[in-house]
Amino acid sequence: MTLPIRNVAIIAHVDHGKTTLVDALLKQSGTFREGEDIPDCVMDSNTLERERGITILSKNTAVRYNETLINIVDTPGHADFGGEVERVLGMVDGCILIVDANEGPMPQTRFVLKKALEKGLRPIVVVNKIDRPRADPMTAVDKVLDLFIDLGADDDQCEFPYLFASGLSGFAKETLEDENVDMQPLFNSILEHVPPPVGDPDQPLQLQVTTLDYSEYLGRIVIGRIHNGRIEAGQQAALVREDGSIVKAKISKLLGFEGLSRVELKESSAGNLVAVAGFADANIGETITCPNEPMALPLIKVDEPTLQMTFCVNDSPFAGREGTYVTSRQVRDRLMRELETNVALRVEDTDSPDKLSVSGRGELHLGILIETMRREGYEFQVSQPQVIFREVNGQPCEPFELLVLDVPEEAVGGCIERLGQRKGEMQNMSTGANGRSQLEFIVPARGLIGFRGDFMRITRGDGIMSHSFLDYRSMSGDVEARRNGVLISFEEGVATFYALKNAEDRGSFFIEPGTKVYKGMIIGENNRPQDLELNVCKAKQLTNHRAASGDELVQLQAPVEMSLERALEYIGPGELLEVTPESIRLRKLDKKKLAKSKK
Repeated sequence: MTLPIRNVAIIAHVDHGKTTLVDALLKQSGTFREGEDIPDCVMDSNTLERERGITILSKNTAVRYNETLINIVDTPGHADFGGEVERVLGMVDGCILIVDANEGPMPQTRFVLKKALEKGLRPIVVVNKIDRPRADPMTAVDKVLDLFIDLGADDDQCEFPYLFASGLSGFAKETLEDENVDMQPLFNSILEHVPPPVGDPDQPLQLQVTTLDYSEYLGRIVIGRIHNGRIEAGQQAALVREDGSIVKAKISKLLGFEGLSRVELKESSAGNLVAVAGFADANIGETITCPNEPMALPLIKVDEPTLQMTFCVNDSPFAGREGTYVTSRQVRDRLMRELETNVALRVEDTDSPDKLSVSGRGELHLGILIETMRREGYEFQVSQPQVIFREVNGQPCEPFELLVLDVPEEAVGGCIERLGQRKGEMQNMSTGANGRSQLEFIVPARGLIGFRGDFMRITRGDGIMSHSFLDYRSMSGDVEARRNGVLISFEEGVATFYALKNAEDRGSFFIEPGTKVYKGMIIGENNRPQDLELNVCKAKQLTNHRAASGDELVQLQAPVEMSLERALEYIGPGELLEVTPESIRLRKLDKKKLAKSKK
């Protein structure tokens, strides 16, 4: 006998507690053995997800509650992975919108809720983290209602059920006065408010591909929902491609979801979420159907990239010293492999065999790819990220973002001034009782490249910045360029304390004594607008006279730490970021090569 099914997605702004809440549901459903050691955010299986505390890829799990199979999809909260959210909402019949009890709705809350309402879903609102200091759950509920109305929700959607919860403490409750017990109220709410899936198991098979995965043993695995019909392992099926062509193949493996595992199934029917192997060329939005009566479902549109950069072979003086995979063929093969699962990515050839144009949804999206590749042993270079322009109704247009800043009051003026220089237009400003202000801007995506570093300096690291794609609009004119000039190494060698100390008043350094440098390598930021070449390998001349101040302890200013994200934001035109498994280096493009690339 087939269990009743509920398909539900968890959606929210980044860091509002989606994955932690799913952990609590898994624990209470009996997914784990008693006494089993369970890590936090168990759904974030990717190493980078664990390190950064964010969800990058949507993931499926399933739990059983009161003889009902509940398929749960945990989605990313960051704007760069919004395409994952949009597709997942097509697989489910309901969603749980999680909102932080302190922060309330944020930019990505608006984005994911808008998509859910457009799909006709009626979200269950969970006000999370109610046990944290400064939490204001009822205000958060009021703000969510305002957001529903602002997004044009109908009367039924505005009458949303809501609960109060703490994913970390593992409880949910219907009113603030109820006891903190367990997650049972949320389970009950899912059964009550999420409708069972619609679909006829007696109709011809229709399964729409919404997520791609890859296995060394099975090849490409497609994950999707069976809209109609039945599917069996070993049966013949047909794939209706985007262009309308039909490819026939055999279902080599049929998998379902049970807790954190995929379990092999002999068959499944309409309404369930499954993973299927056997279609090596299947893509997002295409339909697996009955070969005798092929019927395609409407295609799913995947978000187009908004940012691009050039990946090229490392040709710096230190090339090949630290990487395992260093040739253009190896880098190209790895990027092509990434296309198997990363549907928001585009890779195109250029006029040079050593360069590839790679486009993605934003700096974080591309940064995750670069970090993954360097950890796998790849060595390469990337150029400054550039915004992708489009022509709309014959007019050149560029992508715009909705930016929300949460900053201390003393930083408000600096943020407004800096964003004004970057063509940002302030839409709204409110001041909370805690002495912090929330600012809303519409700003061209160009204006946000390199802004995070300025923002951290203006707010002294005490600001929260989040943004999401808005739409394409007419070009906004020139955006003020980055910064001051850079400090450049004059020769190859090893940086010395003596040379760095003598040049300390010229600017701030990205390196420390003992760092190996080469001619043309960017070693710091100048205090002035011009670039400046320095000899940081110069050693102190030794004499047989002892200086009067020789015993004094001389200290060097701490270098500016250049993480991958910071470096991607920092590099400007005519500069490259050298990425190896061991190092992140910035460098100036050789003048001859720069002239050639401009041609």
